[in-house]
Amino acid sequence: MKDYKYLFGPVPSRRFGRSLGVDLNRYKTCSLDCVFCQLGRTTEKTVIRQEYVPTDMVLSELKDWLKTDGRADYITLSGSGEPTLHSGFGEILKFICSESTIPTALLTNGTMLYLQDVRDAASLANVVKISLSAWDQASYGWVNRPHPRLLFDNLVEGQKALREQFNGQLWMEVFLMGGINSMPADVRKIAALAKEIAPDRIQLNTAVRPPAENFAKTLSIERMEELIHLFQPTAEVIAEFSAKHANYIQANQETIFSMLQRRPCTADQIADIFGMHLNEVSKYLGNLVSTDKIITERKNNAVYYTAKNRLNNDYLHSPKNIT
Repeated sequence: MKDYKYLFGPVPSRRFGRSLGVDLNRYKTCSLDCVFCQLGRTTEKTVIRQEYVPTDMVLSELKDWLKTDGRADYITLSGSGEPTLHSGFGEILKFICSESTIPTALLTNGTMLYLQDVRDAASLANVVKISLSAWDQASYGWVNRPHPRLLFDNLVEGQKALREQFNGQLWMEVFLMGGINSMPADVRKIAALAKEIAPDRIQLNTAVRPPAENFAKTLSIERMEELIHLFQPTAEVIAEFSAKHANYIQANQETIFSMLQRRPCTADQIADIFGMHLNEVSKYLGNLVSTDKIITERKNNAVYYTAKNRLNNDYLHSPKNIT
């Protein structure tokens, strides 16, 4: 793939197979600062909707990709922050729908869905994945650390309103962490709200990759499976992506580095994602370490590899609020 500025992949996705990512934000521009975020702490917490990256440049890259490659299971609006903060995300979805038959997915935390124009734009996607990991304002505060202007009731009402007007597939992710929001009584409260919102699918996730905060602890698969029947429809535990879904994505040092710029991974995870032998993965990782492009982090008794420029970005930008 060409070295695009706003497109990445196609990358393996646990939910969407071979997914072309469209990144509409500067790094970690988000309305939340979730303790479990695999991208680290939010450096630009805001609820202002504007053109964070040039819409015309994104459309130009999409046009070129569709002409020169155009192979993916989904085109996904996701990336380095909350995509619905970008004022032109609806225009981008409209372009993809008019120029391609590849289905689109919008991965949103749902905080902006209380706005009608955001719901109208979101409804252009084939799949909208929303998030719900709290049950009231207090839990919202310690799990998601929202911008001060955001209210939990608006989050829930916005998701309900989208469900009423959206004819596509509405998926919900519930992120559970040990000692924070995984007690059965608390999960029942989340499940009750999820039932009111009525998504087509509910997916339970946990901190498999290094989270923003060390206290965001992984919940075991066994424990999560005990909780799936609290939800209607019955929730599913989303597993790590299997390489069998990505047989045409050929890995090399550049593709591995590109993935590590987006998210930290272990050597085993990289081998599974790309269907490679662990020895081959180790060779590429060794080259990247020796050329000072990646570094290692030890978390949860596992060694994760992370692009060095990604970590530098974390350290150079302290969290701030933009109002």
